[in-house]
Amino acid sequence: MTSADTLKGFKRDGRVVIVGASLAGLRAAEALRDEGFTGSLTMIGDELGEPYDRPPLSKQVLTGWVPAGGTTLPRRRDINAEWLLGVPADGLDLATNHVHLADGREVPFDRVLISTGVRARPWFVETEAALDGVFVVRTREHADGLQQALAAGPSRVLVIGAGFTGSEIASICRERDIPVTVAELAPAPLVGALGAVIGDVAADMQRAHGVDLRCGVKVTQLEGDAQGRFHRAHFDDGSTIDADVAVVALGGIRNTEWLRDSGLAAGPWGIACDTGCRALDLNGLITDDIFVAGDVARCPNPIYEYRLISLEHWVNAVEQAQVAAHNMVSAQADRWPHLSIPTFWSIQFGVNIKSVGVPTFADEVVVTQGSVPDHRFVAAYGYQGRVTAAVSFNNAKWLDHYRQLIETAAPFPPPCPTPDEPVDAKPVPVDFPGPRLLAQGATVVVTGHDPSERRVTAAWQHR
Repeated sequence: MTSADTLKGFKRDGRVVIVGASLAGLRAAEALRDEGFTGSLTMIGDELGEPYDRPPLSKQVLTGWVPAGGTTLPRRRDINAEWLLGVPADGLDLATNHVHLADGREVPFDRVLISTGVRARPWFVETEAALDGVFVVRTREHADGLQQALAAGPSRVLVIGAGFTGSEIASICRERDIPVTVAELAPAPLVGALGAVIGDVAADMQRAHGVDLRCGVKVTQLEGDAQGRFHRAHFDDGSTIDADVAVVALGGIRNTEWLRDSGLAAGPWGIACDTGCRALDLNGLITDDIFVAGDVARCPNPIYEYRLISLEHWVNAVEQAQVAAHNMVSAQADRWPHLSIPTFWSIQFGVNIKSVGVPTFADEVVVTQGSVPDHRFVAAYGYQGRVTAAVSFNNAKWLDHYRQLIETAAPFPPPCPTPDEPVDAKPVPVDFPGPRLLAQGATVVVTGHDPSERRVTAAWQHR
């Protein structure tokens, strides 16, 4: 039997399992059927209910405009799948090609797609996290609970963390005329994603809308009353603040623990894969039947020196799912690389923030057009003399122009494409916080001396 016959047989009668019934998982399933896959398809998810859209959870759901249950993702086509929902996967056996579920069941596969995404990083003290009035926002249930708490009219909301989710929640609070305090360890909001220049703009924007923004401080304790309800937060500068609601917005944790003994290159950074979405094993070798897509994938991008990058972006999840599905049912010569330029958007304090490229891959930034005081501008990011990203505030129509500059490695700083170039436009250091993730230490060790012996093994306890 030729390889073409084998592939044809797999497309007709093969078994595909998708672990992670989310945006990437659903879109991959639809793409597999579009590609002509007629074999068995199993969807595994740890949440009950159909896949839903997450971006509205920190926006329209919290305003009450869209109910949490109204975020179900639209189906592009029937996928004729077996759904195993409400039970997480807790192991992947590559020797026997089985996914192990937490309830003891085993699901066989010929090829598997991993799209387990991320979960909200919880407050670090479990008893304090369990206080009534303390929330995270990642699932529909989280958003529904927080929306009800906001609708009750709290005297004040404390938001811990001023990244995109925390800033959006603060914006919703002010939109609902709720007093809000934002506590951020970094010098400014959004600074970890967009750098100090844009962070200062975001800080001015928050304060102009009445946010009690406290940067450079750390929340050390969430205090409850006798009824177990949150009512006070303590800061590392000795100050306190009284509030009825605390929202922990400290980012996400990639759901990779269940792959601990799988032999895949999986860890806190995500699951490493090639541009064809095929997972790497611990030795960095490509696997043939294991694919990755969405927030949990850590994929090289040739434009950014082939560095492995994880992106928690809606568009990235959709595009990566399409590529993974195509490659799962295609011969080697017909496989696609995932080479898209990342895009992202956020709406906060009446400003539409969009980006193209990877702003963290930069050493300089310059406002190229528009007016910062008017919150209508574009800032370009550069790395070693070439354009690598751009961020717009209420000026997104120009991002396609900057996308072309990124794709063609155009010189940085780029000329202003419009007559509204700022008179004082000058590149400045982008000034990102340090790479804290890299400081967590090695998680693998290399053994063996001869090329035929040398292998990597996991060192999960090493910090």
